[in-house]
Amino acid sequence: MQPAALMSAISALTFALAPAALSKEDGKKKKLKTDFLSYNSLDLDSDDLSLDNYGEIIDLSNYEDIYDYGDLASKIEVDTLAPPTKHFPQPLSTTSVPAEAPQSKPPSSTAARAKGPGLFGSITNQGLPTCLICVCIRSSVYCDDTDLEDIPPLPLETAYFYARFNRINRIQASDFTGLTKLKRIDLTNNFISWVDEDSFRLLPSLRELILPENKLTSLPELPSGIIQLDARFNMIQSSGIRPEAFQDLKKLQFLYLADNKLDYIPVPLPEGLRSLHLQNNNIQTMHEDAFCNSRDHSYIRWALEDIRLDGNPINLSFFPDAYFCLPRLPTGRFY
Repeated sequence: MQPAALMSAISALTFALAPAALSKEDGKKKKLKTDFLSYNSLDLDSDDLSLDNYGEIIDLSNYEDIYDYGDLASKIEVDTLAPPTKHFPQPLSTTSVPAEAPQSKPPSSTAARAKGPGLFGSITNQGLPTCLICVCIRSSVYCDDTDLEDIPPLPLETAYFYARFNRINRIQASDFTGLTKLKRIDLTNNFISWVDEDSFRLLPSLRELILPENKLTSLPELPSGIIQLDARFNMIQSSGIRPEAFQDLKKLQFLYLADNKLDYIPVPLPEGLRSLHLQNNNIQTMHEDAFCNSRDHSYIRWALEDIRLDGNPINLSFFPDAYFCLPRLPTGRFY
């Protein structure tokens, strides 16, 4: 095609499209003009916008139709767990709520045996098990200063029993029944004035009986295996000790009867005795065979090295034949 002819064709096409373009542009201008006139037609000056007439000036009835808020709702997917809910503790109420009465249960076989010696089943005179009032550590039971008035039921495995500084006033034969492992009893500083005859005699393992600072007037029968008897600061009289009470106690080594009301030395004494404390009594005389054998001057009593007779109204210098067999002189007044 010739250049002149091409230029003629383009001009013809441009002329043909021009009216359409003008028509579209005129439409936009007309619409803008109409919108502007509509906006100007609002008489805003005549209305004073306030909270009282807000609903009359602006129609809110179709406000929710403008935007669909349902699209903002979170979608719940299957097999998705909801987040855990936080539970806040409720405030404590000051209103008292009556507690439900505990349901009574039939007594078990263990409870039926509660009256005999046991670890927690035995009940003391205070209404509680022994090992809740006292301190039970393995084979030792400590009941010091617990206001006891009687010997509490003890576990069968008890070997060492301490009940010092209480108000116990009597020891019964049944208090230690069955306690075959009991080695030491310490009842210092109580109010014991009576001991049943068989309270200690049938204890095969008893080695130490500690009874100072009580109100005893006599001594009970002792087991054959006793090693130490301490009954200081009581009111024991010579009449309260059976004749030959210590003769058969072959294992007795320490006998402490100071600060009592004895009138004479309790003889005969066992051969193995090592220490005898009789100070602060009422001893005024001494038999020549109290410690030695007057018929055998070659006899020497080597074991007995500690004799205390001070604080008694006796002059030891008057009885030189009574202690010639001793390795050491007794402690007391010699003038």
